[in-house]
Amino acid sequence: MPDTSTAQRVKSALRTLDIIEFAVASDRPFVAQELSVALNIPVSSLSYLLTTLVDRGYLARLGRSYSVGPGLERLQLRKSVFSLAERIAPLVASLRIQLNETASFFVRHEWEVETLATATSEHALRYAVAVGARTPLHGFSAGKAILAALPEDELNRYFQETTRQSFTPSTITTEAGLRKEIVGIRRTGFARTREEHTPGIQGLGRAVMIDGELVGAFSIAVPNVRFNEDLERRACVLLKRTCALLEAD
Repeated sequence: MPDTSTAQRVKSALRTLDIIEFAVASDRPFVAQELSVALNIPVSSLSYLLTTLVDRGYLARLGRSYSVGPGLERLQLRKSVFSLAERIAPLVASLRIQLNETASFFVRHEWEVETLATATSEHALRYAVAVGARTPLHGFSAGKAILAALPEDELNRYFQETTRQSFTPSTITTEAGLRKEIVGIRRTGFARTREEHTPGIQGLGRAVMIDGELVGAFSIAVPNVRFNEDLERRACVLLKRTCALLEAD
């Protein structure tokens, strides 16, 4: 039996490319009805595609009209022009699509992590984090991954300067407990949290190093009811692959 969901996704992808090519070729504003007639796409099917393209900056909207957005112009620029947030956004989105669990990328701000990009699971039961939100390093798997990537002198300074709060009864706050975690993270490359920040949520994280410099960390957040060995294995494979893509870039 054919996979209708896959066929639908392919059809949507082709229509998205058709819309982009039409926008570039037209080189002028256009309305949805005009696009529907030109590309033979029902207006009802256009709404989601156009909204997505506007959200990603590939199209710009003014009233009822659409035109080429700054996102298409950026695609023609040199890599060095892209910000870190722009470079990691599609990688975070890809992680979410492949696992259908909340994926995020965090950067360090002294002894906290800040959410730079996130894509939330489509499951009814899911974990969500806001872009720009900050939390202490020891609370998130991404934060633990970052701690493990710090040089020893900086790690010592972290323990000297912080008093680590408990978010849940499972939060690891002691220096001995966290150092034990860090040893394991450095050995495997993966950090874990087990209901340490939010009850019912487990996390997996992996740090990204470029030219020897710590850039940040990707993470996956999964409710306990869906967390199992198979999902953990797939998440680790995808996290490792995703970090390698950013590091190679």
